[in-house]
Amino acid sequence: MAGDTVLLSATIALSARGRGRTAPNPNVGCIVLDAAGRVAGRGWTQPGGRPHAEAMALAQAGDRARGGTAYVSLEPCAHDSVRGPCCASLLVGSGVARVVVALTDPDPRTNGEGVARLRAAGIAVTVGMLEAQARAAMAGFLTRQRSRRPFVTLKLATSLDGCIALPDGSSQWITGEAARAHAHVERARHELILIGRGTLAHDRPRLDVRLPGLADRSPVRCVLSRSGAAPEGWLAVERPSDIASLPGDHLLIEGGAQTAAAFLTEDLVDRLLLYRAPILIGRGMASLADIGLIDLADAHERWRLTDERTLAPDRLEVYERMRAG
Repeated sequence: MAGDTVLLSATIALSARGRGRTAPNPNVGCIVLDAAGRVAGRGWTQPGGRPHAEAMALAQAGDRARGGTAYVSLEPCAHDSVRGPCCASLLVGSGVARVVVALTDPDPRTNGEGVARLRAAGIAVTVGMLEAQARAAMAGFLTRQRSRRPFVTLKLATSLDGCIALPDGSSQWITGEAARAHAHVERARHELILIGRGTLAHDRPRLDVRLPGLADRSPVRCVLSRSGAAPEGWLAVERPSDIASLPGDHLLIEGGAQTAAAFLTEDLVDRLLLYRAPILIGRGMASLADIGLIDLADAHERWRLTDERTLAPDRLEVYERMRAG
């Protein structure tokens, strides 16, 4: 069991390599062991959603998969596609003796059918290990399945006293180089990035990924605009709820205060990245506009700290929205 946990955790880590590049398919990871327990193949869902992780790992393993074990972060799909066979059938054909699955697939075309097909072929299947870890790794896909919208991350870079700029709007730079580099990594993990019309007009930001080797991971730029107008090459949404129509499973919101407040007011933020610089601004621009809070009691038990780290000289705290179910 301990070995299963280690290998499945590594499988889930592999799935993160595809995050932000596989929609509408989930970012899945797979590791295949041979009958002697040695790693024979590994894979993750490729850009555009194909090949799937299982197909990549099994192709690498070849005949060594026979009698071995496959670890998969999500239940193998059970529906064939014009783009390729279903992964449940690929696993059956490979001759693996056992499959360990972290999470069942909520897609109604699979939802339990993939596991059933494996078991019907005589393959031993273990389901439900490290489920919470797998859910976190595939939050975009699962949010799209459950709520019909992308998973939303709100990024705030503030001073210690909660300001995002000087009174005149100057904000370069609140945080240091390490924090800004981390923010670019976050951009690379999202298909979509959004700002408000005011931020677009004032800052004209590029919103690309400026890290060596990751320039091709720049997200699609979007603007929240009541008029629906957007620069060439950008997408526009007139209201926060319109993000359901955007083509991607991960949306990063970078500014400004009114836009952040609009998404918080409609309870559409799933994750919060709070970068704090060790500076005081005083009478500056607040990080948030009014979010409709009337009673302080309603502000509690909504956010859970999931990560924190030092990005010298700054501090990053990551919070996730606590939701029922």
